[in-house]
Amino acid sequence: MTVALFIPCYIDQFFPDVAIATLTLLERLGVQVEYPAGQTCCGQPMANTGCDADTAPVAKQWVKRFAGYDAVVCPSGSCASMIRNHYADYFRPDDTEFQHLRENTFELCEFVVDRLGVRSISGTFNRPVSIHSSCHGLRELRLGACSENMTPREDKMRMLLESLDGIEIKPITRVDECCGFGGTFAVAERETSVAMGIDRVTDHISSGSEVMIAGDMSCLMHMGGLIRRRNMPMSVKHIAEVLVEAMQSGSSGSDRSSPAIASR
Repeated sequence: MTVALFIPCYIDQFFPDVAIATLTLLERLGVQVEYPAGQTCCGQPMANTGCDADTAPVAKQWVKRFAGYDAVVCPSGSCASMIRNHYADYFRPDDTEFQHLRENTFELCEFVVDRLGVRSISGTFNRPVSIHSSCHGLRELRLGACSENMTPREDKMRMLLESLDGIEIKPITRVDECCGFGGTFAVAERETSVAMGIDRVTDHISSGSEVMIAGDMSCLMHMGGLIRRRNMPMSVKHIAEVLVEAMQSGSSGSDRSSPAIASR
């Protein structure tokens, strides 16, 4: 299976270490990874602000770049959800390239657990942590259970974290509450966004956590900025960074071989 790595634009520009950690994790798990050259934003910011005419050519360009791969993996629930749940507005129902990508684009933890069948990671992470579950991950990709839906679901990120030696996952009081980022919402409704973010960070700090872990860097970018500007006693890490750090501090980190990356 050849997997295309889709790196969201904000990770590419601001958090390249998360992209490298995602690649490292996939390779350590034995995945043949390619990075399609020329990939761009998925168009989510334009779509969120109602600019459908501007979103359509971006969506078509994205499908063109990623067509032909067995699967696409993205370290962001919101961008993966854009492809799966919102791209249909820009393509014909009989577009086979789009339909294949719609069915085979995955958030990172979702791919590791559901497609690779990996339910535990060998490694050590000796820190008290807490988990932030993004709205897109819970409510659109169903990567875990949410309070307004009583359907029981496996929490894929928590499952992988709980398998690490030494980790202590601290419980927070509102496990599925929005951080207030919401893309352009953070710009249009700045005061509300900041208040929601501070509320979320305070909940995590009160739990005794030292590291907030999430699968979406957009949420962590928002809350991490609030933490830095207010000198709050907490750091943030993407799940890919945590798993790779844990694997490197453990023994071999994985029971699968790691092939070299292939790029286009």
